[in-house]
Amino acid sequence: MKLKKGFASDNWSGVCPEIMQALEEVNPAHNEAYGELSDPITEAALNKFKQHFGEDIAVFFVYNGTAANVLGIAHLMKSYHAVVTVGTAHLNEDECAAPEKFMGSKILKVETEDGKIRPGHVKPFLNSFGFQHHAQPKVISISQVTELGTIYSVDEIRALADFSHENGMYLHMDGARISNAVVALNTDFRTITVDAGVDVLSFGGTKNGLMFGEVVIFFGKDKGVDFEYLRKQGMQLHSKMRYISAQFNRYLSGDLWKKNALHANLMAKKLAVSLSQFPQFRITQEVRANGVFCTMPPEIIPTLQNEYFFHVWNEKPSLVSNAFADNVKEVRLMCSWDTTIEDIEGFVSLIRQKLG
Repeated sequence: MKLKKGFASDNWSGVCPEIMQALEEVNPAHNEAYGELSDPITEAALNKFKQHFGEDIAVFFVYNGTAANVLGIAHLMKSYHAVVTVGTAHLNEDECAAPEKFMGSKILKVETEDGKIRPGHVKPFLNSFGFQHHAQPKVISISQVTELGTIYSVDEIRALADFSHENGMYLHMDGARISNAVVALNTDFRTITVDAGVDVLSFGGTKNGLMFGEVVIFFGKDKGVDFEYLRKQGMQLHSKMRYISAQFNRYLSGDLWKKNALHANLMAKKLAVSLSQFPQFRITQEVRANGVFCTMPPEIIPTLQNEYFFHVWNEKPSLVSNAFADNVKEVRLMCSWDTTIEDIEGFVSLIRQKLG
């Protein structure tokens, strides 16, 4: 059976029309390769980032989020350093050990119920400072939105940044879904990053309508000195750079990023409300962005997945956060820039049918 548009991941969605048009517009001309200064398309995109984040930034385009996270952090660390992150973070769970391979450094993980790190979680690792037998903590890495769909407030980010800097550390933000976080907080990019004390940001777009490409942004040009060499060595220097930069130039123009993220977040809230009508379902995390985490009876999951695919998040009922029954599994349902009311209604109709 052909799959309907499902809820597996916002990475599964297509390219939004405005981005596709931007790619078509830059295709006919010949432009200098590698995003050199004579490439007006890349220069325009860089200026867009300065409009959103300020002048004192260093911006580097890469292919994907794994590279943005790993190389951005690696640039601030030595091999004997360590990065502190939550256990559910992509950096720890879903990068196929790329951080360990390319950073050559240790990951120190903390476990939290909401996917968010606080200074108190990091403080025990400070006992390693100055002890030559232990890796030295150097970077705290957070995800915004987190892998559990939760969102850091400005005050929470600032507290982590202050803690990092007071202890000679840096704060990295994995912003794969940063646009969804910004609209959920009703703020802007700068407020939750550079103004809150973040040192380096992995700025994502592919989960919100882009075809490919991510961005590493260092807040403070001095922090990004010589990163271009690490990007090249890390095999992330795109020869036809204009195809990445054109996307971000359009993405940051006319609030396209905001329109797409607002829609995805709204669809998630509507989906959560619809699922709440079934007593067999329980929402396990507050729906802030474009993800819905809920428990459901395991016997109906395969049938639902056959038509509207989604991922089981937690197979073990005893480990399900806020579980209301023993015989449940926790699933993750992601909405995208192109999720429709009809998609939700079709999914809910199928649930009703299978529950009898």
